[in-house]
Amino acid sequence: MKKPSPKPTKASDAQKGRLTLACADYAFPLLPHGKVLDLISALEFKAVDIGLFEKRSHIWPSSVLTSPVRSGEKLSRRLADRGLRCADVFLQTDTSFVSYAPNHPEPAPRRVARDWFLRTLDYASAGGARHVTALPGIWFENEKPAASWNRCCEEMAWRVEQAGKHRIVFGVEAHVGSIVIKPGDALRLAKDAPGLTLTLDCTHFTRNGLPNSAAYPLVPYTSHFHARCARKGRLQTSFKDNAIDYALLLRGLKRVGYRGYVVVEYVWIDWEHCNEVDNISETILLRDFLRKHL
Repeated sequence: MKKPSPKPTKASDAQKGRLTLACADYAFPLLPHGKVLDLISALEFKAVDIGLFEKRSHIWPSSVLTSPVRSGEKLSRRLADRGLRCADVFLQTDTSFVSYAPNHPEPAPRRVARDWFLRTLDYASAGGARHVTALPGIWFENEKPAASWNRCCEEMAWRVEQAGKHRIVFGVEAHVGSIVIKPGDALRLAKDAPGLTLTLDCTHFTRNGLPNSAAYPLVPYTSHFHARCARKGRLQTSFKDNAIDYALLLRGLKRVGYRGYVVVEYVWIDWEHCNEVDNISETILLRDFLRKHL
């Protein structure tokens, strides 16, 4: 059965049948966070994805999750001052995919991951977000693949249940280095973990040389959508070298009744050559292209 996409909580373009553009705050890490929000507002986006990445974003989980409700309320005010909404809170608990992977074989790291997730739900709810994204975990080499997979499914289902208590939709991102590198694995996970949706980022598939069509089966399970330019061998590239047919993907999202955000999500980190394009210029180019097809 196809999973319905989340509906926005306020009257918005999405409710009127138009998809709404947002921008990721972690696209511009060299600016102070207030200036980043100013820039996103100046670029005429209506909403922002908040990166909650330990040790590598403006806002670290270890800082704000000690008082998640108060921190979330502070974020809400900062966004409101600039006419922005919180589209998503994207939790990453460590710079390593391993340390606190949700499907870690050891109970202690899993407890930490669960605790931070629960606090993230409080933070996101207080910040006005109706969507939270996290990573799915990895394959652990010292155990049978089925063990890593089953534990991942259990943890994702638990997160779906906890998010539902906050009226928040939970989406997982299939990404390079994860337990769901291939679109088929992402589809399997969405089916095996009841209620799970996807934060779809096709660049991770394109980077591995897969065609655009490989992502199409994931569209009905998508609750949040990341867009940036990519090609084979490059997770992030310039608009002129882009190999992803976003016009076709947007039509697919509309066809299944998608009512979430379309997020221009460039990153600037020394990983996968993701610091080799001009994020401001590329954000504008992709924004203008997406506007024509929304």
